[in-house]
Amino acid sequence: MKYQLFIFSMVVSLITNAQVTGVWKGVLIRDGQKMDQASIIYFDFGKEISTREELNGKDAYVVRVLKTETKNGVIKGKQSTIIKKKDLYGNRWCALDFELAYVDSTGYLQGKFYSLECKGVSGKIVCFKVGETVSREKTIVELQSWRPIFIEDIKNGRKSKEIRDSERKNFHFEPIYFDYDQAEIRPEYDVFLKRIVYVINSHTDLRVRVTGNTDADGSDEYNVQLSERRAQAIIDFFVKAGLKRDRIVIDFKGEKNPIGDNKSSEGKQLNRRVDFEFI
Repeated sequence: MKYQLFIFSMVVSLITNAQVTGVWKGVLIRDGQKMDQASIIYFDFGKEISTREELNGKDAYVVRVLKTETKNGVIKGKQSTIIKKKDLYGNRWCALDFELAYVDSTGYLQGKFYSLECKGVSGKIVCFKVGETVSREKTIVELQSWRPIFIEDIKNGRKSKEIRDSERKNFHFEPIYFDYDQAEIRPEYDVFLKRIVYVINSHTDLRVRVTGNTDADGSDEYNVQLSERRAQAIIDFFVKAGLKRDRIVIDFKGEKNPIGDNKSSEGKQLNRRVDFEFI
């Protein structure tokens, strides 16, 4: 499955030496378990370092003291004293050990867990940072609504929301230029266009507007049609690259939106383009 390498590989070269602080939440995926069955965990790396585990959709939880040490960017943690818990028949809260590291490329705190107390309990873990506090009260199931969204992000290989938002904010659009009277995309733009697809697919609420343009040669009617064909060529590329059609808005201006002088060959080339914007 395509998300396995994304979550489960611990590549030391990607690990930052920055100290992990604050509150992180995520999922515990036991070995042999489907990701949709994963339970919930919180880490509080504040003054009193602790964890909170929850069962999905049930009012059952345990809050424990977490003893940690950090070496070469890897956090080794060991759950100890139970601070508070609510049991559920058939479930056992096994004390867990963790090996975790922050990965720069994904923005996640990830690694593995295992239990010396309960034989055969082990698996993978992935968490993201949140501006929350870790509750020591009963589980409010409605507040677990982030879990399926997070699991879908992992399955689709998406980075943390913090990194995705930064990539979107800092993304720099460039026009795509076309040859005279042509609507074929030049191969030199493939990488840039795929980057647009990647950013959009990283945000469930993001779309892109594609606007075709031409120079002033030819009739108005012909140039409107040509600008539409140029915009359509971009749409075809996006869809083939994995972007859903309903996330693309098309516009075509013909020769009505020049940015260059239509009396020079250089100016005409600037006008034979497609522009983009996120919406």
